[in-house]
Amino acid sequence: MSFNLKSVDTVESISKEDFKKNYLDKRKPLIIKGLTKDWPAREKWSTEYFKQIAGEIEVKLVDNSKADPTKVINASIASMKFGEYLDLIKREPTQLRIFFFNLFKHRPELIDDVKVPKELMGGFIESMPAMFFGGSKAITFLHYDIDLPHLFHTHFGGRKHIILFDNKWKKRLYCVPNTTYALEDYDVANPDFEKFPALKGVEGYEVFLEHGDTLFMPTGMWHWMRYIDGSFSLTLRAWDASWSRKIASVWSLFMHGAVDSGIKVIFRERYAIWREKRVFKIAEKELKKDLKKAG
Repeated sequence: MSFNLKSVDTVESISKEDFKKNYLDKRKPLIIKGLTKDWPAREKWSTEYFKQIAGEIEVKLVDNSKADPTKVINASIASMKFGEYLDLIKREPTQLRIFFFNLFKHRPELIDDVKVPKELMGGFIESMPAMFFGGSKAITFLHYDIDLPHLFHTHFGGRKHIILFDNKWKKRLYCVPNTTYALEDYDVANPDFEKFPALKGVEGYEVFLEHGDTLFMPTGMWHWMRYIDGSFSLTLRAWDASWSRKIASVWSLFMHGAVDSGIKVIFRERYAIWREKRVFKIAEKELKKDLKKAG
């Protein structure tokens, strides 16, 4: 069993006008295969190259384990030298991944290998290029980015499987209250509709990225990712032009970041138990509402 998934539009290149009209304004995802054709990174970047220039850096690692609901999300479980980690993901399957790693902070010259796609839109946060690395068993849990940016996610060195959902499905996806991530008790690639009935009928997109492909994910889009091969990605982030979305971003950071963290510190296990019960009630209520609309 699976969600109702469709493919994402794929182009080699696209004009600013077409991108804005059909994808940016419509909040619709897009794969641009040729966006990186003139990036030095497309030919230059590899695990061996990164090992040579930054192998001595100590990196924090996470795995596929369900997050402790009383702690900060994506808390590290281990650390090792970057070079040792890169050898590991090329040598054998592993769940270990590196989350939101600013390698450019350590090696600023790497920014010259990337061309920010300003010809498509403005608002890029050039100070925050983020990299993600994962072994061939690594999975990124279902979530949307807390600060609500548009994302240009480029993959290197292998293949990546991605499932996307529009934000309108938030409650049906069992979004944990006061957070931007879903309950981790179901398999996004093979959901159990009997245990999680609100998932049945949810519509989304399925993507398979290869080396050099760029996926545009509009603001608020939910994403789940699985590394098919030991490989890595670069995410460029851009603010939406509207003030209403900028205000929503600040509100999301406050509510889903500061407020949620503060409640965790005070109530810990009691808060975690309340959230897990509440998430089912919210999802069931939303399902009933959608079924009633459908007649």
